[in-house]
Amino acid sequence: MKKIIITLVLWWPAILFAQTKLYVSTKGNDANRGTPNRPFASIGRALAEVRKTSGPVVIYLLAGTYRLKQPVVFTPKDTRRENETLTITGSKSQKVVISGGVALDLKWEKYKNGIWKAAIKQDLLFDELFVNGQLQRMARYPNFDSTARFLGGTAADAISKERAARWRSPAGGYVHALHRSEWGDFHYLITGKNDQNELALEGGWQNNRRMGMHEKHRFVENIFEELDTVNEWFYDKNTRTLYYYPPADIDLKTAKFETPQIAHLFEFKGTEKDPVSNITIEGLTLTQTLRTFMQNKEPLLRSDWTIYRGGAVLYDGAVNCSLKNCTLTNLGGNAIFFNKYNRSCTVSGCLISNIGASAICFVGDPNAVRSPSFEYNEFVRPDLIDRTPGPKTNNYPAACKVYDNLLFDAGLVEKQSAGVELSMCQSIIVRHNTIYDVPRAGINVSEGTWGGHIIEYNDVFNTVKESGDHGSFNSWGRDRYWHPDKRILDSIVETNYDLAMLDVVKPIILRNNRMRCDHGWDIDLDDGSGNYIIYNNLCLNGGIKLREGVNRVVENNIMINNTFHPHVWFKNSNDVFRHNIVSAGYLPININVWGKETDYNVFPDPASLKAAQSRGTDKNSVWGELFFMDPEKLDFRLKEGSIAFSVGFKNFAMDSFGVVSSGLKVLAKKMPVPSIITMHKSSDNEIIDFMGAKVKKMTTQGERSATGMDSERGVLVVEVNPGAEAARFLQTNDVILSFNNKTINDLHDLLAASMSVIGVNTEVVIFRNQKEIRKRVELGHHDHH
Repeated sequence: MKKIIITLVLWWPAILFAQTKLYVSTKGNDANRGTPNRPFASIGRALAEVRKTSGPVVIYLLAGTYRLKQPVVFTPKDTRRENETLTITGSKSQKVVISGGVALDLKWEKYKNGIWKAAIKQDLLFDELFVNGQLQRMARYPNFDSTARFLGGTAADAISKERAARWRSPAGGYVHALHRSEWGDFHYLITGKNDQNELALEGGWQNNRRMGMHEKHRFVENIFEELDTVNEWFYDKNTRTLYYYPPADIDLKTAKFETPQIAHLFEFKGTEKDPVSNITIEGLTLTQTLRTFMQNKEPLLRSDWTIYRGGAVLYDGAVNCSLKNCTLTNLGGNAIFFNKYNRSCTVSGCLISNIGASAICFVGDPNAVRSPSFEYNEFVRPDLIDRTPGPKTNNYPAACKVYDNLLFDAGLVEKQSAGVELSMCQSIIVRHNTIYDVPRAGINVSEGTWGGHIIEYNDVFNTVKESGDHGSFNSWGRDRYWHPDKRILDSIVETNYDLAMLDVVKPIILRNNRMRCDHGWDIDLDDGSGNYIIYNNLCLNGGIKLREGVNRVVENNIMINNTFHPHVWFKNSNDVFRHNIVSAGYLPININVWGKETDYNVFPDPASLKAAQSRGTDKNSVWGELFFMDPEKLDFRLKEGSIAFSVGFKNFAMDSFGVVSSGLKVLAKKMPVPSIITMHKSSDNEIIDFMGAKVKKMTTQGERSATGMDSERGVLVVEVNPGAEAARFLQTNDVILSFNNKTINDLHDLLAASMSVIGVNTEVVIFRNQKEIRKRVELGHHDHH
């Protein structure tokens, strides 16, 4: 008897923790036992088995494409104990695709003008169309142009009465437009037109600053009469007919046609009291979900954002759940969304590209916010503000991690989007991600609520590509104390300083990142952003901007080809700016008081330092030429003996930015190497590159005579390279007199003015053909030599 008892004690843990393996195949059967030879047919059937199984469980999906008719939903019934986890993964190195799309069986016949048509038997949604895995274009005007700066091509007359007169029945079409101030975008459904060919529109709620659509940057799609070029399609709901204009190299008989039918693929649906715990999805490809731009309605406090609370993977009430080593591509809306209560969840090792909206969002419950306001112009009277610091409930994401992910080509449909979006959440770690080719910020913090984030070792570039007035990193801090009237806001902070710290209760740390924005700032702390610690960042083009806010410490950062932009500070901001390297004099706007300390910084020339000291800052700062280790290889550590070390600057690592896993490193685009501006070295005869044009200071009688100028002033255009950005607004022999509302007397003025461009749209005054002309220019990439 003793022997039996001992045997039971010894073997009981082994029985408890034996790993169970279940198998699913596209060729399986749910009546099977879930073994390798007799796999289940559905993930749902495997989950039903898991609920009856103790110990760790792995569901292996065998190779193939799993087409979901509805999302796979994990509920608290699927929750696992910490040592009895569930992992859903692909089998070995075989490709496993989870798709929200259906494959179409089509019989094509010629229609006219290169267009073919096919009858659709099933009752399907047609929101996007993929042919051989490639996204096609809804019939649109103007036609898609991959080289266009905004929205794939725009036209001011896209919704004109003259254009609409060509359309028999435009109901069901869409209007997409930039925000009037280029702060994101708007989208509308066309519900019809009247006898005067004026369109009836429904929508325009996708931005929290509702100023209406841009007069020029707009396009229409899903209009039958606009089906006029290759790769365009149109679905007629009434006749259930799909029309398609195939390119010459596609065989319609063998091509694979697919269209998404659902918006979400996986959902974790729990609560704080009853969460979904300890489930990992690993090694899968997730693809083909519906666009959600018309469901993007909910305002996010006083940021510029509205949100749709969903994504291909939706976490809502999850604890210790992970998405690892997955590929998320060709998704119509958000890729991954953490909604309200989530704790200790991780997204790691993922490749996320070709996404309609944002890649990864963390968005809490506004009911967890004390004294919330939802639109920029709304405010709460100081005597009515709840003075309790921090959140009211726990219904928000916290202590989650975004690590080692490659994110690019997001925001294909929705421009007010980000690589990583943080709103009403706390202590999110965003580490070692590579983010590029996005229409707005790479990483965005919507408001200070509730701080504690650590954003480090990220590589962020090619940002703000389809918007303006923004940065590679962007934040707002329009927290509960905020007032839209600056004078009232100043007085609130002056007399109630503690109010500005009630929501951002933990500091937000931004360190060891490499950022480059060619259409705005590298780091942009906008309206009211407070309680930031920013250090050891390499900024390669746009510099650092701090608008009004409190308790920011900015130190030991390097700003290549740009400088520090302090704007409209509070008198008692308590800000610190020290031990930083700038490439030009500061560019302040409406600053009278310079915070707690602005000193011990490094300037490129004595004039810039002198200008700072004349404003009462930088008593102990220095100037001098900076000798970097290897700028061509993006190594901007300073060589031994640099004057920067005398004021406390310390070198930091230049080889730790971005993704770390070898597979993602190979795939990642490389950060563009900037050509260094040496502003203090320019001589009267120096010729430099400016946006692809060769320019120099106007200095001689001969130059004056050749241009017809009244005096030797301005910057002369010596040569313009065809196809360069400058060619869009400059010609050889032009003289640049003003740029971005700043008078241009020499190269230094021109470079400084281009550094202070806050958006993508600015004014340039040129002397050409014996007269001054003014031009509005949209600025793109601008490397200077």
